[in-house]
Amino acid sequence: MTTVVGVLPAQSERIGGGRSGIGIWSVAPDLPLPRGNMSRLPYVNPADAPAPVREALQAALPLSFFRVMAHAETAFPDWMRWGGTLLKDLALDPLLREIAILRVAQLSDVTYEWAQHEPIARSVGATDEMIHALGRDEIGDDCFTSDQRIVLRFTTEVVRDVRPPDETTAALTGLLSPREVVELLMVIGQYMMIARVAAVTDLEVDKPMGAAVYGARP
Repeated sequence: MTTVVGVLPAQSERIGGGRSGIGIWSVAPDLPLPRGNMSRLPYVNPADAPAPVREALQAALPLSFFRVMAHAETAFPDWMRWGGTLLKDLALDPLLREIAILRVAQLSDVTYEWAQHEPIARSVGATDEMIHALGRDEIGDDCFTSDQRIVLRFTTEVVRDVRPPDETTAALTGLLSPREVVELLMVIGQYMMIARVAAVTDLEVDKPMGAAVYGARP
């Protein structure tokens, strides 16, 4: 069996997900990765875009999400640099970053985000047990270390409640430096936004691109 993320095919068994029927599915390997509907917004054609937008798109991998975000012409090039910084240049441990991103995706019930970040999470050390536990909403599972459970609880409470309880924040600040706490909040905020853009625009689920998602952008 092969684990993918998408809309339930008839031959599959659900092992995670949320409100809209989108989640993690264990499916027969001969089934194609499900794709969503056409986007509610048109995709930007790099050939028709202003030079800074065109250059940013050409330097990145060809994801439908980037081609929707590129409508924000003045913000898009800087946003691409910002996204690359969050994936490449933080003090925050990459595995903590990626399990937080997958937690945001699971809580937001968005296939697009999970599909892109599951392979990135695996590339920085996430195990099958971690991936499946996150998909089943079991963030207290023994496959996570105590430090990872703190990060997942904090992420959950930021997404659901905005302000985590003092107990959770104290546990996190006992684990991470102030820099890392702020970086974690930046990651959570970025991927909450990405999840909502993907959901509102009904993006098609791109083939996962892995850790090179921002391409050769300087």
